[in-house]
Amino acid sequence: MSAETVAVVVVTYNRADLLERMLVGLAALERLPDAVIVVDNASSDHTPGVLAAAANPGLQVIRTEDNLGGAGGFHLGVRTAYHGGFDRIWLMDDDVIPAPDCLTVLMARDEDCLMAVREDTAGRLVEKAATRFDLRNPLSIRPKKAMVETDFGSRDRMPDLVEVENVAFEGFMVRRTVVDAIGLPDPSYFIFYDDVDFAVRARRAGYRIWAVRDAVLVRQLDFNQQHDLSGWKGYYMYRNLFVVHLRYGENVLVRLRPWLITAVVVLLSPLRGGRAEAGNVIRAMRDARGMGDVPTRSVD
Repeated sequence: MSAETVAVVVVTYNRADLLERMLVGLAALERLPDAVIVVDNASSDHTPGVLAAAANPGLQVIRTEDNLGGAGGFHLGVRTAYHGGFDRIWLMDDDVIPAPDCLTVLMARDEDCLMAVREDTAGRLVEKAATRFDLRNPLSIRPKKAMVETDFGSRDRMPDLVEVENVAFEGFMVRRTVVDAIGLPDPSYFIFYDDVDFAVRARRAGYRIWAVRDAVLVRQLDFNQQHDLSGWKGYYMYRNLFVVHLRYGENVLVRLRPWLITAVVVLLSPLRGGRAEAGNVIRAMRDARGMGDVPTRSVD
């Protein structure tokens, strides 16, 4: 394991100050990565200057012509790392900072799929990877039923390894053999649920995913999942949730759940999100049907 190579893949968009601190954190790791691949999603702030000044060994910058979203960025970054021949690929958002020994701890584990465990800047456990992700119960609107944070409350209550059923692309490490088996992250999600989709595919291919208690990753920003469902992010949240159900629902009733959610949102729209949310959910349902196929195993 000590001889394995590892590339970090970071996706960034218009968050230069966060990215700068994150790159400093990577440069301070005890065990330096063999490459740091940053996908700059056509940022319009001073991100290019931050990257030009960065002193990270093995830094590769890919600047896209358009914003590909997090999903498109991770697809491109993982593809680049895979074709670079690296044994492991460590996925990072631009708002996290690893503890100095984080990569050392992960690389010491002989497992194919690993998660660093996130905490906030005050040291509180904020790891939201699901320990139970239910795509079987048709009465369950939200598939995430339990997560590391709520199961344990604090890091010191966790065992060394906790099996999780989905991941965030914030500290997720995967061996190239997993990419061989299931293919690349799906860029068509744009934002949200691309990481969930990848985890579901990995688990269905027989891989287990482990959150590693002592691999510490600090999140610079507070979690804010309460997006405006009548805005543009709301469209992607609805559409991509529906895609996960249509692709991976374990029975017909679960795969029909997006239609039920659409109907309920439209019926209740006068009382909550109005026409904008109703329009979002109708468009999301229509577009999700066109994304129903599970991605191929291609790595091209």
